[in-house]
Amino acid sequence: MTPVRLERRLAADAAGYYRPDGRAAYYSVRGKLGQDPAFAAILAHGLIADGAQVLDLGCGRGLLPSWLRAAQIAYERDEWCVEWPPPPRAVRVRGVEQHADSVARARRALGEATVIELGDILKADFTGADTVVLLDVLHYIDRAAQDAVFERIRAALPADGVLILRVGDAAAGLPFRISRWVDQAVLLARGDGWSGLHCRSLSEWHGALAAHGFRSQAVPIPRRAFSADVLLVARPQ
Repeated sequence: MTPVRLERRLAADAAGYYRPDGRAAYYSVRGKLGQDPAFAAILAHGLIADGAQVLDLGCGRGLLPSWLRAAQIAYERDEWCVEWPPPPRAVRVRGVEQHADSVARARRALGEATVIELGDILKADFTGADTVVLLDVLHYIDRAAQDAVFERIRAALPADGVLILRVGDAAAGLPFRISRWVDQAVLLARGDGWSGLHCRSLSEWHGALAAHGFRSQAVPIPRRAFSADVLLVARPQ
């Protein structure tokens, strides 16, 4: 199976967990997972280890745990691609999300096997995790809060822990401005109103992580048209 076919298969299988919420929910999740390169990159680059205790901050509807679950089932069925390493086994995911409707949907989709908590990432308990994931979250909080999150994650992670985050590169010109408009549209759709976004250039993200005890590097992902997104992996130094 080619990586492209596998991505499509996993997107459909992961979206199947959301069928109790109706066809619209199913196709929304399928479309998101099928078009978002970060989820495939996490598997293709083996960013989550076997037995990882994952803390998914701003987890939304729980797309990451549904994706990882679908991947493990596909691998056990020998429906995998040779270009990717095996998916992580025996992973436990705890998600934190501030929107109650997203928490309810995640819980219906994933059941009790995955813990999804209603809460604010600025106040949530980070202990017990060796892998922290932040996808498209940090620009919704101001820089002081971003720094506070980095500090708390660094304090919680073991020496061999990992932080996986996707951020926007404010130095990316037009693609970044378009990405900001999309993010503002997301805020409006959620009912959060019009709010300023708190963004940094890629070099500033690296600098902020270094200031809080991380060494970081960008992970190659297919760049979508008019996207300034960058996937970073940071490890304690």
